[in-house]
Amino acid sequence: MWLNFGLLAMGAALGMGLAMDAFSVSLANGLNEPKMGKGRMCTIAGVFAFFQFAMPIIGWFFVTRLTSIFEAFQKFIPWIALILLCYIGGSMIYESLSKKGDDEDEKPAVGFGALIVQGIATSIDALSVGFSISEYTWYEALVCCSVIAVMTFAICMGGLIVGKKSGTKLADKSGILGGGILILIGLYVFIKSFI
Repeated sequence: MWLNFGLLAMGAALGMGLAMDAFSVSLANGLNEPKMGKGRMCTIAGVFAFFQFAMPIIGWFFVTRLTSIFEAFQKFIPWIALILLCYIGGSMIYESLSKKGDDEDEKPAVGFGALIVQGIATSIDALSVGFSISEYTWYEALVCCSVIAVMTFAICMGGLIVGKKSGTKLADKSGILGGGILILIGLYVFIKSFI
């Protein structure tokens, strides 16, 4: 019982910490698409939750099976996150500035491909969580990562709700604000890796 509670508590703590980037990106997505429906909100939160689940599992696998490969790759993580988030943020700003009419409001502001890139960019640092759970069995790692995914889903839904409400009030500038937030997150992840 103690092990299960400790495992759940560890997963919840990791989930809250790891989901902050995804929360910010969800907030930006909500700002950028204030008319987003519940199904789309669940899809966005689900994509972030999936990647926050998958990346620690991949990290766990690398640490327990292929440690030297993972250590070589880890130094590139901040660069990858910076490039991906700045690209998506810059695209959002560009699209917001180049909108000519209201006919584009019907299509999602962030396409599925961009959403996948956001999911990878915000969860790539979760690969390093594999180090902190490397002593776990496969089952324990699976439970911990599942808790991380549930926490991420809930936190991202909160970000989307707040973003949508704010996006309605800031409709004409929401794409610029959302893109700026993504660029700032990319810079934060990059700078944080050197501190």
